[in-house]
Amino acid sequence: MRKSKPKKRIILPDPVFNDQKVSKFVNHLMYDGKKNISYEIFYAALELVSKKLPNEEKSALEIWKKALDNVTPQVEVKSRRVGGATFQVPTEIRPDRKESVSMKNLILYARKRGGKTMADKLAAEIIDAFNEQGGSYKRKEDMHRMAEANRAFAHFRF
Repeated sequence: MRKSKPKKRIILPDPVFNDQKVSKFVNHLMYDGKKNISYEIFYAALELVSKKLPNEEKSALEIWKKALDNVTPQVEVKSRRVGGATFQVPTEIRPDRKESVSMKNLILYARKRGGKTMADKLAAEIIDAFNEQGGSYKRKEDMHRMAEANRAFAHFRF
């Protein structure tokens, strides 16, 4: 949109934890409008996380939030054409996009994992992200490395 900013949609908090972030995550996880199934998968994954990390003093929800923070990138590279050449320009990410990118990466790498059910895969990816390893954490590290490598082109920022 050129003239006006689109209205921000209000996302209602989830029924169990009363948290908006959980609703956003479930919305990213959802296929074909099957929100109930997405909620079931998410809550089952949190149950598995709490079973797999019994000696952790944090709750499963806090572990999930910490895992999300661990896979949240601070900078990304955007392509910018300058005089016929394309440069990868490092830019900081807006807070709402940071959240969205981290959630999507966590879900994407959970889907790619081996495991029986999606809840198993998601729980394993959350635990890996919490321990600063796994696919989604590696993706964040790669994004930061790319931005660092292309720091010389930062003056082309939009």
